[in-house]
Amino acid sequence: MATIRLHKTFGEAHAEINALAQINHQADGSTLYVTLEPCTHQGKTPPCTQAIIDAGVKKVVIATLDPNPIINGKGVAMLEYVGIIVKIGLLKDESRNINRSFIKRMETGLPFVTCKIAMSIDGKTSMASGQSKWITSKEARHDVQKLRAKNQAILTGSGTVLADNPSMTVRLGNINNTPLRVVIDGKNQITDTTLKLFSNNEVGS
Repeated sequence: MATIRLHKTFGEAHAEINALAQINHQADGSTLYVTLEPCTHQGKTPPCTQAIIDAGVKKVVIATLDPNPIINGKGVAMLEYVGIIVKIGLLKDESRNINRSFIKRMETGLPFVTCKIAMSIDGKTSMASGQSKWITSKEARHDVQKLRAKNQAILTGSGTVLADNPSMTVRLGNINNTPLRVVIDGKNQITDTTLKLFSNNEVGS
């Protein structure tokens, strides 16, 4: 039986637990494939390694080790200690790409930043007169919404807020995600609390 489950939300069950729950945690003799080494510690959720052991999994195929120093290698060691076969490295590059934000934070202490710039072929971001509201297509603007939904925060400068009055929200009917809105305002220029930035209404840019 094949089952695929994802880690949906921070603080909720990890993918391994969601997959095991689908088969009532009865996985005797099965092989489990995971993109990231199962955790071993009690955090917001219980350790996945113990759940894997309790379910009777025979073999675990791990794409990449967890770079978190609390876990790194310990999940593998715990599984092997009880006789579970562990293989590491299948689709490693693809796994690191899927988990790139988490991996960068763990390995460097820095956040993974995505830069979105809309500009014309000659390198301009708007008309000199300032009349242009958008210089991109409807499809491109939809892609921006999907990009926002994949991030935890949306950041801009106070100049953009004052010039464009953006909402800085995710406006996709099938995605429920509200990234933190962050504004760099070194001169304390933003004093108007009626700006869209301070509203939860899904309008604007």
